[in-house]
Amino acid sequence: MTRAEIEPFHAIGISRLAHQLKGEGASIIHMEFGQPSTGAPAPAIARAHQVLDTDGMGYWESPALKARIARHYQEAYGVSIEAERVVLTCGASPALVLALSSAFSPGDRVALARPGYVAYRNSLKALHLTPVEIACGPKSRYQLTARALADLDPAPAGVIIASPANPTGTIIPPEELKAIADVCRERGIRIVSDEIYHGLSYVGPTHSMLEFESSALIVNSFSKYFSMVGWRLGWLVAPADLVSRARAFVGNLFLTAPSLSQHAGLAAMDARDELEGHVAVYRTNRQLLLDALPSLGLTAIAPPDGAFYIWADIGHLTDDSLAFCERLLRDTGVATAPGLDFDPVEGRHFIRFSFAVSTQEVREALERIQPWFAAQVRNSR
Repeated sequence: MTRAEIEPFHAIGISRLAHQLKGEGASIIHMEFGQPSTGAPAPAIARAHQVLDTDGMGYWESPALKARIARHYQEAYGVSIEAERVVLTCGASPALVLALSSAFSPGDRVALARPGYVAYRNSLKALHLTPVEIACGPKSRYQLTARALADLDPAPAGVIIASPANPTGTIIPPEELKAIADVCRERGIRIVSDEIYHGLSYVGPTHSMLEFESSALIVNSFSKYFSMVGWRLGWLVAPADLVSRARAFVGNLFLTAPSLSQHAGLAAMDARDELEGHVAVYRTNRQLLLDALPSLGLTAIAPPDGAFYIWADIGHLTDDSLAFCERLLRDTGVATAPGLDFDPVEGRHFIRFSFAVSTQEVREALERIQPWFAAQVRNSR
């Protein structure tokens, strides 16, 4: 078996340059990463302080947190799951690795949307699985469809679904989720559903794939809605037939999630008023961008139903989104993500804005980039 070749995550390079420029005295607005600018909710911080003073901690998986997550699926989606199906992880990235390792064998083909989160493609490659990227454009709202999966020949072993999606923010309607589940059940395709952006929706409630397929593997995290990126806490909901296998992997590869984070995460799950306040800020930021982007010449964007991203076509300005983002950063101090990360084919024509920053920062960013975009020369595309 040959060594897996993994492409770099170009947004990390943009962020590295942004921090270098900041160190040199530049004023930087970070819109390159999908991470909330807010910290953990107050009850989580208070609980962490209490635990630090009273508990030496150690390797541990919180029964109370697993039970609370299981209750969340009942409350939010009307789905009943056993707490032992919840495997706590050091964030969503290890949960994704666990899901792929538990469900598939080297050489298996796994379908995914293009554009899509860069780590899907690279995690598949690292695990010696074969990504089957399906080009998804505006007609399908940049999302996989049941029809696209039905047309794949041969059927893949699995599929990764993301709703809301990164980088587009688009949400798959419940009727399409059901249709996808039906096709996958008929064709023997195992579903991995990344639901890390649940709770961040501007068009109505999000639906879990568990509502339509009980054997789906569900990836989630405290990093986005719960605003706990640095705490490195996530979870995998594994189907009954894969729980033991997933636990064997997590024990050997990662041991346990951080004990302090588990205590704080349990408290965060009931801090809804504060967390919904964050969503209100994102909603305001989203509208500011939607109102302003046409004046920048950015009229072709994905519908940002959820998450905190704007996926914008800049093909009229460049065919090198990485160089474009670097110039934009150096000239304005606004850091964005090049589309190349999310789509190795068409991504050179796209850019991703994250609006998980403060409203003041969004306004300042727009003031900086409006004259810059106005000065750009259109290409002949």
